[in-house]
Amino acid sequence: MKNYIYLIIIFTNLAFGQNQGERTSNLLSINVLTPSIEWEVPLGEKSTFDLKIGTAIGFTRSGNNTEVGFFPEFETQYRYYYNFQKRLAKDKRIKDNSGNYLLFLGSLRSGNSIIGEMEIDDNFAGFVGPGWGFQRVYKSGFKLNFNTGIGYGANDRGDFYFAPFIGVQLGWVIAR
Repeated sequence: MKNYIYLIIIFTNLAFGQNQGERTSNLLSINVLTPSIEWEVPLGEKSTFDLKIGTAIGFTRSGNNTEVGFFPEFETQYRYYYNFQKRLAKDKRIKDNSGNYLLFLGSLRSGNSIIGEMEIDDNFAGFVGPGWGFQRVYKSGFKLNFNTGIGYGANDRGDFYFAPFIGVQLGWVIAR
């Protein structure tokens, strides 16, 4: 009986000890740069669905006048991580979805600033678009995420527009 238990332990360690795992992970994190909470859910070996509730930063400058505002936002992203094998071959970390990805983003934002003096004429706006990004989660739990792309937006006033987007999140993973 002891031999069977040892064999089970050995094979379990072998099965779960492979490199860093080539599958995406479930992550719950907080972001401090744009205060928010984010949940990344695996959909497959290389894809995730990311949900973020928090704030978006607005910035405008006209002459000597600069305005900044933090606006409530709900954002979703479908992410496809494409370089896990390449990172493993270079002995780089892929645990906790550390890799480069292609994305499709959708977001809804309120027009009412909760922090700052910036005013927007609309009550809410939506935005969708493709992009590229990278995410690194370090052993300490510190998380760096950057993404950029171009998309199509609309607001409740009937305005439609194409615009670039840039997202930067700095924070910590609080649950896996």
